[in-house]
Amino acid sequence: MNYFFICCIFLLSFFYANAQKKNASFQYPIHKASSPLKIDGIADEQAWKDAKTVTDFFMVLPMDTSAASVRTDVSMTYDQHSVYLLAVCYNPPNSTLMVESLRRDFSFVKNDNFLVFIDPFEDQTTGFAFGTNAYGAQWDGTMYEGGKVDLNWDNKWESQVKRYNDRWVLEAAIPFKTIRYKKDSRQWGINFSRNDLPTTEKSSWTPIPRQFPTAALAYTGTLVWDQPPPAPRSNISIIPYVLGGLSKNHITGSKTETDKNIGGDVKVSIGPSLNLDLTYRPDFSQVEVDKQVTNLSRFELFFPERRQFFLENGDLFANFGYSDIRPFFSRRIGLGVPINFGARLSGKLDKNTRIGVMDMQTAKVEETGLPSQNFAVVSLQRKVFKRSNIGILYIDKASLRYHPQPDSVPDKPLYSTYNRNLGLEYNLASSNNMWTGKAMLLKSFHPGAGKDDWTQAAHLQYSSRRWLIMGQFQHVGEDYTAEAGYVPRRGYFKLNPMLAYNFFPKGGHLLTHGPQWTSNYYFDNAFHKTDHSNILSYLFTFRSKSTLNLIAQNDKVQLLVPFDPTNLRKDSLPAGSIHQWNSIGFDYIGAPQHLFTYNGSFRYGGYYAGGHLLTATGDIGYRFQPYVNITLSASYNQLRLPQPWGKQNFLLVGPRIDVTFTNTLFFTTYVQYNEQQDNLNINARFQWRYKPASDLFLVYTDNYYPGPFAVKNRAVVLKFNYWWNL
Repeated sequence: MNYFFICCIFLLSFFYANAQKKNASFQYPIHKASSPLKIDGIADEQAWKDAKTVTDFFMVLPMDTSAASVRTDVSMTYDQHSVYLLAVCYNPPNSTLMVESLRRDFSFVKNDNFLVFIDPFEDQTTGFAFGTNAYGAQWDGTMYEGGKVDLNWDNKWESQVKRYNDRWVLEAAIPFKTIRYKKDSRQWGINFSRNDLPTTEKSSWTPIPRQFPTAALAYTGTLVWDQPPPAPRSNISIIPYVLGGLSKNHITGSKTETDKNIGGDVKVSIGPSLNLDLTYRPDFSQVEVDKQVTNLSRFELFFPERRQFFLENGDLFANFGYSDIRPFFSRRIGLGVPINFGARLSGKLDKNTRIGVMDMQTAKVEETGLPSQNFAVVSLQRKVFKRSNIGILYIDKASLRYHPQPDSVPDKPLYSTYNRNLGLEYNLASSNNMWTGKAMLLKSFHPGAGKDDWTQAAHLQYSSRRWLIMGQFQHVGEDYTAEAGYVPRRGYFKLNPMLAYNFFPKGGHLLTHGPQWTSNYYFDNAFHKTDHSNILSYLFTFRSKSTLNLIAQNDKVQLLVPFDPTNLRKDSLPAGSIHQWNSIGFDYIGAPQHLFTYNGSFRYGGYYAGGHLLTATGDIGYRFQPYVNITLSASYNQLRLPQPWGKQNFLLVGPRIDVTFTNTLFFTTYVQYNEQQDNLNINARFQWRYKPASDLFLVYTDNYYPGPFAVKNRAVVLKFNYWWNL
């Protein structure tokens, strides 16, 4: 692959990046409130009568060629402490409001909701998002990459919703100290979004092409201040926690262990747009358990990060690279090992420069000989042109006071003394969002490293109303190592083209339909093909928002190492053996605007060693809105292989009950039976948000052998934290 040619493609694409902001003519003049405001969902104050109201939203979905059919009115004002928002969302005739629950950060597609997207620096890449569903559950997050929202960011703001026969009304106050913005700025990017499930309509204040989310900051309008908002103030928050718990391992027969812990976080705003986060002995016992999967892969599975400390502003660290080339993966830190302390500095140095610095130290584990380790990460991002950026990433994982001596401790593994990664990345985003892409270069450093310790990758994508065209290239060196990252495969070249087209019928139940072709070709370092996967599909999207995707797939694999196709540690297929098969199937997602929801997936075809594989997965759910949401997830894999494997059945079932008594009182029970792992897991979590951002958690977890039914281990934890603003 000619890397110079790839660079030329990106350079030739630059002219797309300098156009004027698409919706610059959409301006909302915001004036200081003419009277005090009370956040109660009742717009009876003089300030709301004097504020400008915008209406006449544009439809984004199902089509982007007309005005919205449901009416939405929005007004804004401010005082010295907060910016205020009023949204009046009128209901379609004879309709019923649909919400999933009262839980914070709900699913956008399953709730009637109203959202506001704010771009205080008008850089069209970063910002803040706020909103509620029709029953008042809050939704908030930080924005990155021009239209993605990180819902793991929680902060203090106030909102109330009132419901009437013909409308529901949202009134909100967002304190200035909650968000970050440039001093003396008179213009912010802004947009408003409405999702109405009864009509299956998504609408926006500004016009947005249907292939993009309403969160796309490239299509915001402008919030014009009558005077600069109050100068940003320093903000310090202390969030201590106290924890007590009991646990018992019934397999070893050990005594019941008592867990007592005290720790906490400190959040400090440095200037108008930098945050310093400090943590001491952090605890994540209240974090939701992973959703289990049946593992039939040759490579390590990826489970997403769920710990809030690592997720806030996490895009600065975690979004470098691709899904299968992640030089930094925060779950490598503290997984089964206590974290002693850590610090993170993240935010903007100026309008065009973002920085992220994180340092975490884990404890020593005597039982396995694991030394105390330090993880340091530095990320710097500089905006170029209108919406593109160049990023630098440095990762340093080091074992502290560790001097390994081979064969000195034969019953304990050896650990590396250090592993470092240095990377450079360019992210392309055109002004109209139709051209996106990335080019990256990585090098690793570790003791005894070989010459092939480089990684290069790039892709370019074009997204229009009808066309989706993408080409991607990857090369991961045989000696490239990212101990603090997720790189499941090394020593390969990969080519990944993709092409899709949409047809738009003029009427009927079908909204769009069209084919898609995707291929993945893998080559070794001598550029001999080892694997390929060709997927041809046809997607039907209905006006009800349900979708049906028909799929045909051809796979070929040359095993590089021995592999057990059941992952049960039975006999393995030999390295170098070649396996090829075809399969067919479908994916169906039901309409989200019903109390009863469902989706399913089915595949049937060949498998390794001339065998066959049948896979069926699905989810069904029912909601007693807005208080109870019940979901049952299940998957079934049937393998038919020659001996010594024979016929194998793997069932995985996971019922979940989510109860939201109020928007501050929650109870969740999640049960997962995994036949492949011979385990039944029960996790129950009670949460009381007794004050904004302050919680009491009670968590119970159990693991069992399904047959004969017997306890493996059991634990219960009580945790209390408090958000204290200085």
